[in-house]
Amino acid sequence: MFDCLRSRTLTTAMGEVAYVTNELTAARDCPPLFFWHGFGGGSSHYEWSAVYPAFAAEYPFFALDLPGWGASEHRDQSYTVAGYVDHLLECLDRLTTEPAVVITSSLTAAFAIQGAIAHPQRFRGLILTCPTGLSDFEQDYRQTPLAQIARQPYVDTVFYRLGVANSLSVQSFMANQQFARPSRISPEMVATYTEVAQSGGAEFAVLAFVRGDLCCDLSRFLPHLTVPTYIVWGEQAKLPPVAVGQRLARLNPEAIRAFEVIPEVGLTPQLESPALMIALIDRYLGQLLASP
Repeated sequence: MFDCLRSRTLTTAMGEVAYVTNELTAARDCPPLFFWHGFGGGSSHYEWSAVYPAFAAEYPFFALDLPGWGASEHRDQSYTVAGYVDHLLECLDRLTTEPAVVITSSLTAAFAIQGAIAHPQRFRGLILTCPTGLSDFEQDYRQTPLAQIARQPYVDTVFYRLGVANSLSVQSFMANQQFARPSRISPEMVATYTEVAQSGGAEFAVLAFVRGDLCCDLSRFLPHLTVPTYIVWGEQAKLPPVAVGQRLARLNPEAIRAFEVIPEVGLTPQLESPALMIALIDRYLGQLLASP
């Protein structure tokens, strides 16, 4: 079933990135789909690996590891909001000539929104799960105890080894923060996230994230969005909770065409309930293609 999938790399301004693609040619009625993962210890395109194969026979797609994450290059460099926004746009420019549907989550969704505001012609639509800038409505994540700990020299690397880059920490985060039902966590998920978190240089991007270097106030940007956008939120998501998502959605009801809450699901519906996520994406793509 998955014989059409290919692993590829692309050299970008932030380093070499790894991605999976089916190498189909885009057409007007089947726009390219770009899948990007959210941020957290051990994150990679694996986050969408139970979803993107469902679209491989019909849509050209690219499931990418962001710079500093997954199998992409882990440079010891400055990781910033502007750098990641530019990176998303660079990948769109390099990998397709057609307006794309970007499917992503969490903090990466905030970067995609900023990219879509700056260059709306590059986007056919956005499909987002739990989008957040982590400092929305002027709430400064950088003042939290976790961010303060990650700013301390030497303490930050100890925190990474003990609090992120081991299977017990991965399992605990998934059970307490990521999933509504821990019974849905598979050994494969834990092993994959742990392996990525333990890869050389993985701490550079993760610590930039935990320090708050990548935070932004999404409420400042959303009113300026014009690209058709569909938002999915896990009812049991904790950071950020549904109430924040609903407040964000109310900032731009014209661009945000759907806000769907999935019961008994946490922060990553694409991992916890992939079949339902596939059905929602399929519905949203149908609506996008039917609109002028």
